Amino acid sequence: QVQLEESGGGLVQAGGSLTLTCSASGSIDSLMFMGWYHQAPGKEREMVALRSIRGGFTNYPDSVKGRFTLFRDNANIYLQMNKLKPEDTAVYYCYAVDSSRTQYWGQGTQVTVSS
Repeated sequence: QVQLEESGGGLVQAGGSLTLTCSASGSIDSLMFMGWYHQAPGKEREMVALRSIRGGFTNYPDSVKGRFTLFRDNANIYLQMNKLKPEDTAVYYCYAVDSSRTQYWGQGTQVTVSS
């Protein structure tokens, strides 16, 4: 079992920056992927950054490429978000998958970007 806890959300003006933190605990050695999703009101949850832990690469959708960067530090992952836009407003969730393909989610943290 793995537990994920996010922190760092808040209110920021358009063009600003924010860094989210996800702290993982439990069987972290079994993790294969870690990343971030977001979900805006009335929309489906979407991936914004997903890192293959063993492969060492990170995928980003075009909507955030060049603005968002995922960093990993052992049990923690961070999402550095720059040049934020109002359309980035959403609840951001930390996400992980272990070697048995079990998926884990954090409780979510709200990010609001004002125009």
